[in-house]
Amino acid sequence: MKKKVAVAISGGVDSAVCALLCKKEGYEVIGVTMRLLENEDRIEKAREIAKKIGIPHYTIDVRKIFKKYIITNFCEEYKKGRTPNPCIRCNQYIKFGVLLKKAKQLGAKYLATGHYARIEYNKEKGKYLLKKGCDLDKDQSYFLYRLTQKELAYILMPLGNFTKDKIKEIAREQKLPIEEDMRESQEICFIPENNYSEFLKKYLSEEIKPGLILDTQGKLLGKHKGIIFYTIGQRRGLGISAKIPLYVVEINEEENALIVGPENELYKSNLEVCEVSYVTEDKLKKSLNSKVKIRYRHKEAPAIVYPLEDKKVHIKFTQPQRAITPGQSAVFYNEDIVIGGGVIEKVLV
Repeated sequence: MKKKVAVAISGGVDSAVCALLCKKEGYEVIGVTMRLLENEDRIEKAREIAKKIGIPHYTIDVRKIFKKYIITNFCEEYKKGRTPNPCIRCNQYIKFGVLLKKAKQLGAKYLATGHYARIEYNKEKGKYLLKKGCDLDKDQSYFLYRLTQKELAYILMPLGNFTKDKIKEIAREQKLPIEEDMRESQEICFIPENNYSEFLKKYLSEEIKPGLILDTQGKLLGKHKGIIFYTIGQRRGLGISAKIPLYVVEINEEENALIVGPENELYKSNLEVCEVSYVTEDKLKKSLNSKVKIRYRHKEAPAIVYPLEDKKVHIKFTQPQRAITPGQSAVFYNEDIVIGGGVIEKVLV
């Protein structure tokens, strides 16, 4: 009897080829698409893909829970002067939370997704490992660090062993109903045209308060439009003039102030991380030499991770890193293996 796999089909090339590969592997495949927002053209695209591949397709309405756990949290974080990564929370609560549960209810043994990452079972440890995808330019393991053994046992990621170019080639060969140029989307799915300012104005209009822009010595340089419109490392749109370029080096929520300084003040070596989770361990028992990413497109850098109480760690980089940003995630690796990660709570000296 074939094992049933539910494939999360988004309407894009990666999930489409994921479904195709699962079918070629001999699984009984069903397609599932989540309705996240009110009007989504991608659901119809997902149906077309499922029809072309020849698999059943189901739509799951998760609009309420998506708004509660993802959109509301996104806005709350910006109110605090932090820069969140909603894709990480979506993976934890929606894709590998709600959707995985629904897949099991539909009789599926596994949930397969089009992520560029690899899951391997280590017989010696008796545990599943989460590893970088073979195509390092497209590797998405950073977004998946909150997965635990409980979820990894039921997840398939067949694209992890392929390059993006090869996936596009397969899509063309099989004449899958995908947009011809198959452009990469860097947008957050619930923000129209990637316009953060307009989105935040809509959701937080009554809570936007202008405030002061200060230098690191406390000198008044100007006024800002509201801390939700700024992030660490930002230079443009500050509306101030100075002899040298100035960047946002700190966002002070309590004082509703932006602190700006020269670029060298963006470089820090120490940070504290909260909400830490580990892929193969319950918790860190002693300090760990690792390589750490502080944002998705950041090149991981050598650091020591020190365990603290309450699911927190202190990270000390060997060399200072640019624009460490509260709200983003710090993810630690051993070579190509994800050890764990957490949310950057505060930046230290």
